[in-house]
Amino acid sequence: MEYIRDFAMYASIFGMFSMSWFGWAQENPRASWRKYLGIASGIALLVCLFGVYLSITNWNAPSALTDQTNFRNYVITVYVEFFLAGAGAFVLIRIKQKDKVAPWIAFIVGIHFIGLASVFKDPSLYLLAALLVSISIISLFVSRKLQVACSAITGIGSGATLLGFAVLGIIRFYLA
Repeated sequence: MEYIRDFAMYASIFGMFSMSWFGWAQENPRASWRKYLGIASGIALLVCLFGVYLSITNWNAPSALTDQTNFRNYVITVYVEFFLAGAGAFVLIRIKQKDKVAPWIAFIVGIHFIGLASVFKDPSLYLLAALLVSISIISLFVSRKLQVACSAITGIGSGATLLGFAVLGIIRFYLA
């Protein structure tokens, strides 16, 4: 069963986090990238706000999270994600590897979508997981080659991917 409210929330949540990743990408990119990162952040914000509008106007529509087991699994997955992301970031900062924090966060966010795929019964979240995990690994090498912060490459890749999935949420909302 497809839940239009969940698709609307995909648009709002993925749009918001896309904007956040594009913002993080501005930590130390090439100077010529900054205006494009700003534009991408603005587009992500607009998609987010449209998703919020769709969510609010369809608040009483069914959601996978209405089921208490799904909701519990969702909350557990998110809490585990936050803990692992925070603990890993703390360790990376302590061992003076703070440039690796963005890829670590993207890696953990990607992994958490594996758990959420079963919560939302949405196999497309496996693809999102694979893309974010791949971006987290690839960014370590590409950032070195381009001589920019890992956060620039991770942020651009994660931001673009999440923006794509936010737009996909809107499309799926209207097709459901």
